[in-house]
Amino acid sequence: MSWWGKVIGGAFGFMLGGPLGALFGAALGHSFDRGLRASLRALPGDDVGATRQERAQAAFFSATFGVMGHIAKADGRVSQEEIRLAGAVMDQLGLRGEMRAAARNLFNAGRDDEFPLDDVIAQFRRECRYSLNLARLFVEIQVQAAYADGSVHHAERRLLNHIADALGLAEGELEQLEAVVRAHTGPRGAAAGLSEQEAYKILGVSHDASDADVKRAYRRLMNRHHPDKLVSKGLPEEMMKAATEKTREIKAAYERLKEARSA
Repeated sequence: MSWWGKVIGGAFGFMLGGPLGALFGAALGHSFDRGLRASLRALPGDDVGATRQERAQAAFFSATFGVMGHIAKADGRVSQEEIRLAGAVMDQLGLRGEMRAAARNLFNAGRDDEFPLDDVIAQFRRECRYSLNLARLFVEIQVQAAYADGSVHHAERRLLNHIADALGLAEGELEQLEAVVRAHTGPRGAAAGLSEQEAYKILGVSHDASDADVKRAYRRLMNRHHPDKLVSKGLPEEMMKAATEKTREIKAAYERLKEARSA
């Protein structure tokens, strides 16, 4: 049974605590049983009742949609269009039923002026054991939400930069993630009509890179974003679609460069 199945089935309590525990508990609302609600009052780091992987999955889920709501509010208000677009992101991630309802509640919590962004990000890093691969996927989802209306507000840009820095992403990685999102959300899509420039940015290599360097970059990225590996680090199984889509985009970029270089 997945961590979410255990949550809604009341099989165990998440000893998560901290700001993410509070967000997670509030988001589940009426389906959040008394025993589980009480367990979230435990001190952060108490691992009784949940595996490290399950804790990380709860942290990833809670942080993803809470921060998404906070970014949407960055320009001072959340429009109906932004709410609709957040729902579209949830569609793309394959969220349904109670999991989608919880994601929506987390998004709304993130809109609060008192949302503890830095505390949420810090706990997310700890719970996911400082996994840079999960951090990259997390940031890419935030970028995808920010680009949902076709552009990024300067306030959203500041937040994305702040989050990427707080999670330990190297200089230039945010730009690379944005290239992936733009390729995917553009009118042509990632698999068709991808330009060489976009493909180079997605793979994170320069135009003068050797064929061997391009292939190494491709293999490194495919290994980094392998869905099963990300799930083992803390990606909820129900959100595996995000990692699968990521590998599809990387493969599309590599195929585009192979085609261009063989011409």
